[in-house]
Amino acid sequence: MRFGVVVYPGTWSDQDCAHALRDVLEQDVEMLWHKDRDLSRVDCVIVPGGFSYGDYLRTGAIARLSPVTEAIREFAANGRPVIGICNGFQILCEAGLLPGALLRNECLEFRCQWVNLRVDNAQTPFTNAAAPGQVLRIPISHGEGRYWAPPEVLAELELNRQVAFRYCDAQGRVTPEDNPNGSLNNIAGVVNRQGNVLGMMPHPERAVEGILGGTDGLPVFFSMLRSVVPTLGR
Repeated sequence: MRFGVVVYPGTWSDQDCAHALRDVLEQDVEMLWHKDRDLSRVDCVIVPGGFSYGDYLRTGAIARLSPVTEAIREFAANGRPVIGICNGFQILCEAGLLPGALLRNECLEFRCQWVNLRVDNAQTPFTNAAAPGQVLRIPISHGEGRYWAPPEVLAELELNRQVAFRYCDAQGRVTPEDNPNGSLNNIAGVVNRQGNVLGMMPHPERAVEGILGGTDGLPVFFSMLRSVVPTLGR
């Protein structure tokens, strides 16, 4: 499987993603510059974390206008898998590929810590290698990760089971105390209506090796492998 990892000016988790995919999972990786328009060579696009274009105006506001973002829109419209991590989640929301927005953390502090995530929908291309309700321990690193959506959009997300992950405690209980940023309904990740686009604030690429603290990010990548190449990721 060949992954395309997007690089905007200011992106800094691109090499973390490339390392996880190429060196840990032994997959092909192509780095996609923000001016690239041709995504025909890749099977899945990853929009990694960082500070695209310095996060001027607001997070993701400029990146959504890049040529590669327009190509990602077309890629996703054709049913191909796209995952946005942290700043990538912010960009996908700004680009209209995912509903809602990411606002300043409720605590008004940058949070860099390990959190627990409950897999709320294990039937997406990004979660099918996990069990329903499974708790994953994955780090976050953001200052603007508070998920927000209007009440009617939030209700639709819940009705359509578009919430992929929620912040929770180690037993899977969703509590205000385990919400690191004030996200509505403890939402940590959502998919689009078609299910082929995921945005998540936690960083699964930083949780693929035991020496770095844990491997709970692997189910996210195994799920993508299983979805695109069914004989892989098992």
